[in-house]
Amino acid sequence: MDININCKLAAVLAERMRGERNDLTRRWLDRIVARVDIDPNTVFPTDELLNHVPLLMDRIADYLENPAVDIVAESPVVGKAMELGELRYAQGFDVHEILKEYELLGGVLFAFLVRTVENIDDPCTRAELLACAHRLFRAVSIIQQLTTSQYLRLASERVREREDRLRGFNRTVTHELKNRIGAVLGAGQLLEDPDISADPERRARFAAMVVQNAEGMQDVLQNLLELSKMDSDARHQRNVPLPRVAAEVCRQLREMSSARNVRVVIEDMPDVEVNAGAMELCLTNYVSNAIKYSDPSRSNRWVRLKADVRQGDGGADLVIAVEDNGLGVPEEAREKLFSRFYRAHGTITGVEGTGLGLSIVRDTVESLGGRAWAEFDAPAGSRFLLAVPCRRAADRERRGGAATAPDR
Repeated sequence: MDININCKLAAVLAERMRGERNDLTRRWLDRIVARVDIDPNTVFPTDELLNHVPLLMDRIADYLENPAVDIVAESPVVGKAMELGELRYAQGFDVHEILKEYELLGGVLFAFLVRTVENIDDPCTRAELLACAHRLFRAVSIIQQLTTSQYLRLASERVREREDRLRGFNRTVTHELKNRIGAVLGAGQLLEDPDISADPERRARFAAMVVQNAEGMQDVLQNLLELSKMDSDARHQRNVPLPRVAAEVCRQLREMSSARNVRVVIEDMPDVEVNAGAMELCLTNYVSNAIKYSDPSRSNRWVRLKADVRQGDGGADLVIAVEDNGLGVPEEAREKLFSRFYRAHGTITGVEGTGLGLSIVRDTVESLGGRAWAEFDAPAGSRFLLAVPCRRAADRERRGGAATAPDR
């Protein structure tokens, strides 16, 4: 179709679109919010982003009036469309959600076109009317391509970064497993020595070495399994209420907490739905660390899980905290806590570990569009937190009562 057909309605339609741009922006925003059930402030979380939508409406109107005007040549339009792609990427949206947003925009604008032409008396041919509709479609498609291309560019960069990290990670894990297998083989061979097998104390020491390194390999393999789950399609994940996830984590760690005489309590848990696999992984790491590094000098050792929904400039976040009165973290080690293979207490305790747990938490939470961090403002112990977007309006309105973990 020749979109350059001189349609007599084009100028009138463009003028009315500019006059109704704020109403069209509101209609588009309402359609998005109605579909995904999220706070309007999360769709366009700043006035700057919200204000750029009327600019896009103006440029679509300009193109409708004169298709010789190249939308891509308008640097403000390009910048704003790309900025929206960056926002959606940072919010953890899928690319299909971006495409759906622009599909909704096209629907709003076509509804405007149909509604408006009925009230215009200027005559035009069917070809001219179809040419106007095609210009509208093409303008929306071009802006959609700019937004989606920026989103995909950032996603590709993340894939490359993950591939680089994975290669380094594989080298480190291979080295870790090689060392532990060597220790197991060495200790096993020594156990076959008649002199050692006849000495109960030495035999017990080498047997403990075998078990210790075998458990270490088991931890590495478990972490590898959990890492493999992180790239699963979020749409295939099961969502369950947060209190249920917290109770399941406590159930799994019951023997561990009982062996170390640590009381685990769940309190202040809002009844919101979370990604079951991801949240169970994160909370298991946080709580097990708190149990491992409990203070043996204290008679009353505890770990507390709590959560709340906090409203910020970018929308609502579900914030979960795991607090303890354990050994805490040395100040010089705090900046590296979430780095892979880093162990803050590796030289001062006998606790075995790979140093992967907190880095897995960080990667998992970031894959959900959130963040993980630690705080140390209490006289003793630690507080490890994570925050993930709470996109569903129904979740933001639901609140649950306190719950206590099963008896230890």
